[in-house]
Amino acid sequence: QVQLVESGGGLVQPGGSLRLSCKASGFTFGAYAMSWYRQAPGKAREYVASISHAGGTTDYADSVKGRFTISRDNAKNTVYLQMNSLKPEDTAVYRCNRANTLWGQGTQVTVSS
Repeated sequence: QVQLVESGGGLVQPGGSLRLSCKASGFTFGAYAMSWYRQAPGKAREYVASISHAGGTTDYADSVKGRFTISRDNAKNTVYLQMNSLKPEDTAVYRCNRANTLWGQGTQVTVSS
């Protein structure tokens, strides 16, 4: 079954950290660039970060640059998003994406005191 399954979300205080995971199955994970997006209530979906198929190239939205790190382990078919120095405005459902053709169900991140 071709799918992406995210995990690792939760409630964290401002300034805290979380690491999201996205486990892929059913396709050749190492052949695809992967991305993370997020969507807050009442807002449009927002690009967060992306990583090339081998992991050598990464890109970030300005809003998360310097705080978030995307990485991948092709042996584990998993892409990660390490989120540090979290802010309330980072609150959203985070979803991973394969080439705009496959989406995970999302994991909720809530940053609140």
